Amino acid sequence: MVRAWPHGVGIHLAERRPVLLIRKGGGDRRRYVEVDAAGVRFATVEDAPQGIPFLSLEKRPTGPANQRSGSAALRRAAADVVTDLPARARREARTVRVGSYDGITVELTGDRTVRWGSPERGAAKGTALGALMKAAPDAARFDVSAPTAPATAGN
Repeated sequence: MVRAWPHGVGIHLAERRPVLLIRKGGGDRRRYVEVDAAGVRFATVEDAPQGIPFLSLEKRPTGPANQRSGSAALRRAAADVVTDLPARARREARTVRVGSYDGITVELTGDRTVRWGSPERGAAKGTALGALMKAAPDAARFDVSAPTAPATAGN
């Protein structure tokens, strides 16, 4: 929504919607940090919203953050992957695991996994995954890291 007044003052409001959740704390003190499509942490809630996958950063960057491996960049990469998933995979996504910028995996319901690789070429990877899920609905593993040569394994 945009509201503008005469003489140049304007306000643009954009509602943030979570695409990922980060677990924070444990036991009775567990909270969830919501992450939007830009990879920005924007709210902490007590109850995890339904249908939003968890983010697991497997390797925390040590040393100075850089363009591809800082926590913010890895959150953004994971958010990009979630938004590029086909609708069925997005509904079935439980956890997005980020080992590195090039090592992103999505865990789906039913102990199934998707090896995504980097967030680059996300639209092509999403299309390939949708086709694989339709052609091999009982597969346990999907690999779309090279979208021109996708693969499945296991039943």
